[in-house]
Amino acid sequence: MNWDRRTFLATSGVALMAPASAWAQAYPARPVKIVVGYSAGGAVDTVARAIGQAMSASLGQPFVIENKPGAGTNIAVKSVIDAPPDGYTLMLAANALAANMALYKPMPFDAERDLVPVSLVGRVPVVIAANAASPIDSLARLIAEAKAKPGALAYATPGNGSTPHMAVEFFERAAGISLQHVPYRGGSQALTDVIGGQVPLVAVNALEVQPHAKSGKLKVLAALSPNRTPVFPDVPTIAESGYPGFEASVWYGLVAPAATPKPVVAQLHAAVQKAMQTREVRDRMTAVGGEVLPGTAEQFGALIRSERQRYDKLVREANINPD
Repeated sequence: MNWDRRTFLATSGVALMAPASAWAQAYPARPVKIVVGYSAGGAVDTVARAIGQAMSASLGQPFVIENKPGAGTNIAVKSVIDAPPDGYTLMLAANALAANMALYKPMPFDAERDLVPVSLVGRVPVVIAANAASPIDSLARLIAEAKAKPGALAYATPGNGSTPHMAVEFFERAAGISLQHVPYRGGSQALTDVIGGQVPLVAVNALEVQPHAKSGKLKVLAALSPNRTPVFPDVPTIAESGYPGFEASVWYGLVAPAATPKPVVAQLHAAVQKAMQTREVRDRMTAVGGEVLPGTAEQFGALIRSERQRYDKLVREANINPD
């Protein structure tokens, strides 16, 4: 009888453990969706497709990109939060995931409660560029002009609360200057007006500036990142320009609904880490001006938490409201 009881307990223990290991062994059994909160063709979409293709090759199922732009990515985030937590709906999120919790009232979601971090993927710098005919030809000249006429020098961004807007707000505080923000509804319109001379400066991600810099219509003054960007290797960073430790990059990371089984999250994390080692993903990140950032899911979670706190302070101090 003792033997039977031990056998029962042992087999029961195996049965209790079976679901967790079954998740890992069976997943994925069908296509996986990666939601992107931006239109197709942009930097986030480009990175999502590169990562998805590499993960598909690794895990043996298609990773399909679904673009859900709108409400500053809140529509996309909420669709992922409401999705079944089975590992078949993911999101490639960017800074807006942390910033929107501070920008929108009431808070649209709680990323730390409603989502689980899978893996940080990479970062792309925001750059400040000037009209080609502008006398402002360096960051030092920009700062001098801004200090001579506080609040008079204008810069365009893709919108209120956008990552480039937030990045310049951080820079203003670091440099002790005041600039005039001119928000647009997207980076292309902001770039058009700076090229046309209506606004002297623009802050956008490196990918959007690249073709205009190559054609000679814009000159890039600085990268708001800790390292130089491969897209503009000759352009100095803010840190190199006298503000060590400054960073305001666009970061990308994969998240899933909060209750997604831990073995599935671990499997996805491993697949992302493997994907970042491939030449295709590294080349695609370089093409958009960025770099891959391997690391643990815990490190990504810590980044979301610290960014949330940083944006919350900035939004309150600068009284920033979303478009």
